[in-house]
Amino acid sequence: QVQLVESGGGLVQPGGSLRLSCAASRIIFTIYAMGWYRQAPGNQRELVANITNGGSTNYADSVKGRFTISRDNAKNTVYLQMNSLKPEDTAVYYCNARWGTLGYWGKGTLVTVSS
Repeated sequence: QVQLVESGGGLVQPGGSLRLSCAASRIIFTIYAMGWYRQAPGNQRELVANITNGGSTNYADSVKGRFTISRDNAKNTVYLQMNSLKPEDTAVYYCNARWGTLGYWGKGTLVTVSS
């Protein structure tokens, strides 16, 4: 079955950086659009950024200019580089793979931004 495994979360101070990775297996990675979502306690899951199979990107307004999504099709991996982190970025970050009506989720990785 399809697996999406996130890594790279942790505790970071405000203003710091983290890079999240999501390794995909058992899918034809190159045809899938990939995305990062996040969910903070008490909030709904929201889109952070996504990247199409052609490499076009889209970002939530709250992260534009600070976060960068990228993909390495040779490694079946999507990344989220997060800079200038703020306490309000604290959330569980989830990886998503989507192709037509097919969609898959990872189990998430926790990012905590705190001094």
